[in-house]
Amino acid sequence: MTIRIKAEKGAVLPHYATEGAAGADVSAFLSEPMILRPGEYGAVPTGLHMEIPVGYEVQVRPRSGLALKSGVTVLNAPGTIDSDYRGEVKVILINHSSVPFEIRNGDRIAQIVVAKVERLPFEEAESLSGTERGEGGFGSTGV
Repeated sequence: MTIRIKAEKGAVLPHYATEGAAGADVSAFLSEPMILRPGEYGAVPTGLHMEIPVGYEVQVRPRSGLALKSGVTVLNAPGTIDSDYRGEVKVILINHSSVPFEIRNGDRIAQIVVAKVERLPFEEAESLSGTERGEGGFGSTGV
């Protein structure tokens, strides 16, 4: 099984950096550099269009080095590319640092991971089964 990709001329195809990498790097496809000021976010084009098999999604995730070294990450991580989407893949990046961040054509900006998707029906219910945790959330299980 494969993911078919239509790439704009000059766009970089996703690639796995190492043999054991779960995520494939995706790169910016820009005609001129893009600046993200501190606290600013924007959609960065990749020049890629994907044909994802039904029953799968492609998750867009941050690159750890970019987050650690520059404070730049994927805003909606993980982003989801659905199997029926055929538009250009864009990565929503946010600059959490205190200095402007420049994105240049070809810069690796995120990684993508292919994941199997299960679709189950939703059914309205009057009550739910009990658990030890119950309704406890947001730190209710301790530090």
